[in-house]
Amino acid sequence: MRFPRFNKVSFLIFLSVMGPGIITSAVDNDAGGIATYSVAGANFGYSLLWLLIPITVALIVVQEMCTRMGVVTGKGLSDLIRKNFGARVTVFVMLLLLVANIGNTMAEFAGVAASAEILGMSRYIAVPIAAIAVWLLVVKGNYKKVERIFLVATLFYITYVISGLLSGPNWGEVGSQFIAPSFSFNSAYLFMVIGIVGTTIAPWMQFYIQASIVEKKIELKNYKYTKMDVIIGSFITAAIAFFIIVACAATLYAANIHINDAADAAVALRPLAGNLASYLFAFGLLTASLFAAAILPLATAYYVCEGFGWEKGVDKSFKEASKFYWLYTGLILIGAIFVLTPGVSFISILLISQVMNGILLPFILIFMIIIINDKDVMGKYTNGKFFNIIAWGTTIILIILTILLVVSSVWPGALAALFGG
Repeated sequence: MRFPRFNKVSFLIFLSVMGPGIITSAVDNDAGGIATYSVAGANFGYSLLWLLIPITVALIVVQEMCTRMGVVTGKGLSDLIRKNFGARVTVFVMLLLLVANIGNTMAEFAGVAASAEILGMSRYIAVPIAAIAVWLLVVKGNYKKVERIFLVATLFYITYVISGLLSGPNWGEVGSQFIAPSFSFNSAYLFMVIGIVGTTIAPWMQFYIQASIVEKKIELKNYKYTKMDVIIGSFITAAIAFFIIVACAATLYAANIHINDAADAAVALRPLAGNLASYLFAFGLLTASLFAAAILPLATAYYVCEGFGWEKGVDKSFKEASKFYWLYTGLILIGAIFVLTPGVSFISILLISQVMNGILLPFILIFMIIIINDKDVMGKYTNGKFFNIIAWGTTIILIILTILLVVSSVWPGALAALFGG
């Protein structure tokens, strides 16, 4: 992979193409993602940190494939799936993704509600304000304006780095667990592994980043700068995940406190790491949830409209792309209304949506790998051996993990007895 040599001109070019990679990867750390990493740290300590290394490599490869397809073909991923695999397959994939993203959007508004209440605001005030704000941002804005706001929003993730440092971890233990893999075959561990993979390389990300590349109209001559955008974004995702796991492992796991979601983590951190760490964690959850509550419905609207050949795009008016905007509006309404419904429990949705992402991802990756290796579609820009090894390896591992999870759920203890884990 060749990297650009930076000077004043190349730096300006990088700034002009920067956005899709960093934004997509940053939103990856949404309410569901933060919940997954928080539970991983609280329930398993530092033992899952090693997983971030192979996941980051896989994330870079997968995201690069999507951006390359977007630049070379000028088409979104749904569009390419429809043209290469037919309408029936596309409709099936779109329905599965739509269901998953409805759950993901609910999780984002659940994150808004929970974090707002920790910070002293009623969910019945915070959620409607959040829903209206993200709706207005996309419907009344244009692509450049929306992208700039999203880029600024990524800066708020620094709160998790600070929380991780304030938690006072044993850095020697962190380092050893980070580079020395450990594995267990019990269902809780497998559920957590799939959840982490599913939230770090979520199916919606591949559709959103490719749609962003197409809408941004990035030219092939500037693609090397887009690669840098993808790599930087992937490392940001890994760094934030690392510090969330560390913060919860150093405090909650050490105190034998088990949690269900990120809001539990923020509250539980207070007596263990102080008010500042607790409030920073809650504020990070709020901003991440707001950020993702705008992006996830937008990604869904993009891939559904691409799949069915409908007009789409933030630069289009409501009249020009009515189906696109109605889909976006509908998802926001469903997510917000669900969270505001009295007596509805949304804790499990946070983790289940991430596991559902992990189960869906292999199917999306298979489509991507087939398309990107088709010379009729990609010309000379098909995958090299390294990218195919990583892409197929990620797909096969996910399929194996999913099978192991099903087996361990149906026959508890069977895998531990078989493998001694």
